[in-house]
Amino acid sequence: MERPSIRQLECLVAVAETGSFRRAATSLGISQPALSAQVQAAEHVLGIQVFERDRRSVLITPAGDDVVGRAREALVAIDAVGDAARRRGEPLVGSLRLGVIPTIAPYWLPVLLPEVHRRFPRLELILREDQTHRLVAQLSAGQLELALLAIPVQGDFTTAPVAREAFMAAAPRGAALIKRGKLTERDLDDETVLLLEDGHCLRDQALEVCKRAGAIVSMEVRATSLPTLVQMVAGGLGVTLLPEASTATLIQRHGPVALAEFVKPVPGRTIGLAWRTSSGRLREFRALAETMGAEAERFLTKLRDARGKTREASERQRRSRQT
Repeated sequence: MERPSIRQLECLVAVAETGSFRRAATSLGISQPALSAQVQAAEHVLGIQVFERDRRSVLITPAGDDVVGRAREALVAIDAVGDAARRRGEPLVGSLRLGVIPTIAPYWLPVLLPEVHRRFPRLELILREDQTHRLVAQLSAGQLELALLAIPVQGDFTTAPVAREAFMAAAPRGAALIKRGKLTERDLDDETVLLLEDGHCLRDQALEVCKRAGAIVSMEVRATSLPTLVQMVAGGLGVTLLPEASTATLIQRHGPVALAEFVKPVPGRTIGLAWRTSSGRLREFRALAETMGAEAERFLTKLRDARGKTREASERQRRSRQT
């Protein structure tokens, strides 16, 4: 029985994912006529019409939808053949597609990647930044091998922790919340808390803290990024919760926004790597998580030590003014 080629399967999946022959051809690095020929050849071999197309749109037929799903599974299985061969040699060699959520990427990647490159010099990371639900979908479809995000995640995934980072309260400098020193969650009671827009898992995590604290969540003001949240706080629109690692970049020592820590139990999140349980690269991915985790621990220790020294200096200044 004649079978569709791997290239034909790649073309079917690319058209289904992009919804366009032109964009699919670009993503595969081939011409549009070459892509169309591959799709037509696949349809001929399979004996069905996979796509309905006209000049304006591309639709997947009901039969084609099933075929595309199985084509994705087949491509993932084919990739696993190469993975098995690589595991017999040097681990973590070649390209690896890693998805990262926006509230992690700009703050953790500069910390983690230098050590990853030093430890695994022949590893080529292909990075993709997106929100959690889309990364999870791409992971399931075999478009990514790994995702760095807040764990746990729902689905047939295996995860490994990289770091546990605390949430910190950010408020205008001189605000009563900041003057309280270390906070409990109940200190947020009646505060107007600004959050990210829907789709960010950090919003959901912060909402849980707000519910426990009895805080007022602003429904009118939502931000698309953490830097925007900080600017809103600086403008006096409310307070917010920031992941610990982001504060090293977002908060200036004498700027308009100040931070307050929480007492134990400290609210926060665990970030980690997630991959398909069927991947078969458990040892490699755990080794990568351990490398990242060791570097993350060094970074957080340094960050916390610096905050402790800043608190001690502020306390000395306060006492000197009193005397």
